[in-house]
Amino acid sequence: MSFSEFITQHEISVRLSFFFGVFGLMALWEIVAPRRSLKISRAVRWTNNLGLVFLNSFVLRLIFPAAAVGVAVFAVENNWGLLNYFEVPFPLAVVLSVVAMDFVVYLQHLLVHAAPTLWRLHRVHHADLDYDVTTGARFHPIEIVLSMLIKFATIVVLGPPVVAVVIFEVILNALAMFNHGNARLPLVLDRVLRFIIVTPDMHRVHHSVEDNEANSNFGFNLSIWDRIFGTYIDQPRDGHEGMTIGIHHYHDPKQVAWLPGMLALPFVGKITGYAINRREWSKPDDQ
Repeated sequence: MSFSEFITQHEISVRLSFFFGVFGLMALWEIVAPRRSLKISRAVRWTNNLGLVFLNSFVLRLIFPAAAVGVAVFAVENNWGLLNYFEVPFPLAVVLSVVAMDFVVYLQHLLVHAAPTLWRLHRVHHADLDYDVTTGARFHPIEIVLSMLIKFATIVVLGPPVVAVVIFEVILNALAMFNHGNARLPLVLDRVLRFIIVTPDMHRVHHSVEDNEANSNFGFNLSIWDRIFGTYIDQPRDGHEGMTIGIHHYHDPKQVAWLPGMLALPFVGKITGYAINRREWSKPDDQ
């Protein structure tokens, strides 16, 4: 059995193994070398953030039983997608696919900040009052469903090898937990790593309450997109220990730290959000 066949046949096991492995490592790292002091009880945040994760997993399996890998298999079998129209060496096709799908995630992230209606959904992620490994998977179920539909469309247009989709899913989940970690990296190592991947210090800037900082560092995996498109900010103005995490006027833990509040958040308040070409769509004092 080839590596590709093994990965494809054991996709769920591979993904779950990496998820729990990386989650455990990051959780331990946060205890041993935390970057910031947490404001809210870890028990409260983890119970509710992870509760949202399990709810999202249930919703996705219910609506999309085949998931992204199933769509990739279908695309390959029917010769759909650009990479199925051209003879591209398999290793190159895998690399191109992973990079292209990461670029789509970057564009999608820009979109959910730019469109007020989508920001309603995405602000559930930003409303977390602390920043740790569980923040990386804290998304509203409707946003998760929309993200999956975008991923399906990308796969159909691109036609990536099935193994590339599995690799991308593993990398996306692992790096989302890594770069949302409340983990202290040596500054020299952070400087080196962020030339390639998004580090915790780099992405933490994106979770600042300051509008221009929240309107930066959109990358999830590769850091190059922010540098190319001018959305990169090196450090928060108040420093990592002094910066405020969250979004304007959502400081009530009952509203943003508990699962019912997270699910209701997109449907309360006026539509406000961070725009790509302007600092904000409207003043956030109505939030």
